[in-house]
Parts: sequence; C-alpha cells; structure tokens
Amino acid sequence: MGVAQVNLTEAYLAAINNEKGFQQLSFTKMPQTGLVKTFADNRFITCSAAAGTAFATGYKTNINHISTDSSGLVPFKSIATICKEQGMKVGILSSVSIDHATPAVFYANQPHRSNYFKIDLELANSDFDFFGGGGLRSTKDTLDGRLVNALDLAKENGFTYVDSYSGLMNLKPGDEKIIAVHPEIMPGNAAMPYVIDQPTAPTLAEFTRKAIELLENENGFFMMVEGGKIDWACHSDDAATTIHETIAFDDAVQVALDFYKQHPDETLIVVTADHETGGLALGAQKTAYESHFNYLQYQKISIDKFSSVIVDFQKKLSGNYETDINNLLDLVAENFGLGKEIPITAEDKSTLWFAFEKSMQTAKNGKTMYSDFPSISETIVNMVSEKAGVGWTTYAHTGINVPIYAIGPGAELFSGVIDNTDIPGILMGQLGIEQAAYSLIE
Repeated sequence: MGVAQVNLTEAYLAAINNEKGFQQLSFTKMPQTGLVKTFADNRFITCSAAAGTAFATGYKTNINHISTDSSGLVPFKSIATICKEQGMKVGILSSVSIDHATPAVFYANQPHRSNYFKIDLELANSDFDFFGGGGLRSTKDTLDGRLVNALDLAKENGFTYVDSYSGLMNLKPGDEKIIAVHPEIMPGNAAMPYVIDQPTAPTLAEFTRKAIELLENENGFFMMVEGGKIDWACHSDDAATTIHETIAFDDAVQVALDFYKQHPDETLIVVTADHETGGLALGAQKTAYESHFNYLQYQKISIDKFSSVIVDFQKKLSGNYETDINNLLDLVAENFGLGKEIPITAEDKSTLWFAFEKSMQTAKNGKTMYSDFPSISETIVNMVSEKAGVGWTTYAHTGINVPIYAIGPGAELFSGVIDNTDIPGILMGQLGIEQAAYSLIE
C-alpha cells in the first residue's frame, strides 16, 4: 500500500460521489504523516519477509528471511514478543494466511518465508493471545519420523480454534489463546476472500473489533492488523480490487480509532506498509490527462475469481465465432462494465477475443493452459485500469518509500522520513524499553 494506493482509493470515493479530488480515509486524517524507507539488506526492492522483519524487530535482513539475520542463523526478537514478556496481551491479524510473511515475523524465526509448516509449529507453540483472519497454509508434515498436525499441537497448547462467524462473535472477554479463521478461506493460500467477491462475514474490521474486546486488559495490549490482500490485488494490477481491499483495511483502522477515542492518552496507532506493489500511478498513457476513476465501481469481481468464471465459460463454447465472441463480451460487460457502463472500441473487442484465444491454447498433453501472458483476466483488468486512467509499471514490488500515519502518544516521532527499522524502536521507547537489551533470542 503505497501513497498511490491510498490516493486512488480516496480519488475513487470522491469520483463515485461526483466530486473532484479526494474523500479522505480514516487513517489519512491522523495528525502525523511521514515516509518510510523499505530497502532490504541484500536488495533495494524488498519483500514482505525482509520488510516485516525490519518493522517487527528493528533489523534489516535478506530477502525471504523471517526475523533472522542475513545468514538465517541468528533469530531476532519481535516487538510483539517483547510486549508479551512485559505482561501485555498480543494479537496478530491478517486478511491473508496468518503464517504469511508479515504476520509470521512477529512470532516466528525462519531462514525462509516458505517454511510454512515450521512457521505453523511456532505459532502452535507461541503464547500469544489471538490470531485471526486467514488460516494456516501447511499444518501437516512429518516431524521426527511421524506425521504432525500443527493445529492439533496448537489445541494441545491451549488454543481454541473457531472458523465460523457465530464462533467468533460468541467469544467473550476472558477467553484466552484464540485462533479465529474466516469460514471461507481460499483453498491453497488460506487467505480471506477478496472483499469485491462479496464473501460472508466476518470482515477484517469485525476481526479487529473482537480482538480488541478480547485483548483489552489493565496491562495493555499490542496488536498487528494487516490488510494483506491489498498487496495481492496489486500483484495482479487489479485496481478495483485494490480499492475495495484498502477500504476494508480502513474500516479496520476505524475500529481501532474508535477505541483510541475512549483511551486517547494510552493508545498509539501506527498505519504503514512493508512496501509498494505494482508501481501504481494515477494517470495512464492512453487517457493522458483524463481520469475516470468512477469506472472502477462497475467491476464486480476480482481477477482471481473471474479466472474460474472463464474456465466455466470455455466449457460452454459453441464453436461459432460470432456467438462465442458476443457471449464473451456479455460476460465481460456483466462483471467489469466494459462495453456497458465503460465505453470500448472495436479494437478493444478484438484485443479481448485475442487474449481469450491465447488463454485457451491447448498444451501437448491436452490440458488447458492459463500461463500465457497476457491472459484474458489480466487483459480485462488492464483495460479497466486504462479506461479509468490508472497506470501500472509492474506485477512485482517497487522500492519507493511508503507512507506512515500515526495518532496517540509519541505519534510525532513517526513524522518526516524514517527507516522501517526505526518503527519498533520508537514503539518500544514509548513503553520505556531499550531495544538493544531485547534484540536477540538467547
């Protein structure tokens, strides 16, 4: 979530209300604003593991390392662990899997972010109080010659596992050690569904509200809440989905701000990002100085979900060119507004059909290939972006500074330009803890 993702969301909210400019999000109204440098120890453009390690522990590390030094051998202690040792309660929430890189750096130490089973074991053996949002990617594997289920170990360690809306809502203060998972986590990646795909409750905001209810106590609490699917949507250059995920994250921030209003002298809220993804810009080559951000409201589905829709469409092809292209255009209009609310040209129609045909090429083994670039789904979201006046430079991360917003005691320390390694030190300073004394796990 770079500055452009924030600006696009605010410009979109203004545009759908027939206004020029920006409709501010809750966190952009915070009194302190700054910029954060994100580079990793061994690469200018970082990844979530290295960047997360920096703002969880205060140390730079190499790409893919989870709270270890650049050798992968020396473990770092996160601010979440330090807070727990100080008697505070701790919650870790994310809209992606809770063993993904950013959540994991707060409770695990691994030489590589893909060690999901080992990360899940560390979660199971942790003494944190609340994990919520996405699920676990790799709970079962062989350990010491026997099949081990990390989730079973978590339950043996006192965790209660809930994976329904009613189960989450029925949790009450006094319930301890909770793993609360969205009931519709996505197969394969264990993430919450995209908001644009209209999943059932709970939302990230509802997870946040329940976590605060369970974590609030006289000794205080530390909570990390990640809108991780902002990044995933940007990896697909999917502007509309990015906006919906940013709004959902802002809703979660608003829940925190509501708590802050009740406890303004003892609550510090910091909103930032590990890196920017997509090289997003408010402006595109084809639209030049024109912007139509309101067009993005007509997209009703994420690129991920549409990829499964197009598979079903392929199975129903008639073999008649005119019929099939018209049916494709109807499908695109229904789900993205292209050719309906968003004007398209004859050339655009040809581009869509060509991309569809390319996506449907058959491999030698007779299986359908969806790896051709660009796929029909990618072509569609790129066309929606171009029509709206939104530009992208990459499907990967960029190295630009990301924004940081803060409110509460010590918030002014986050203004100006800081490094991501400065963040935990500032936070611990507010707790009267010297970072150097708690850096390494002995």
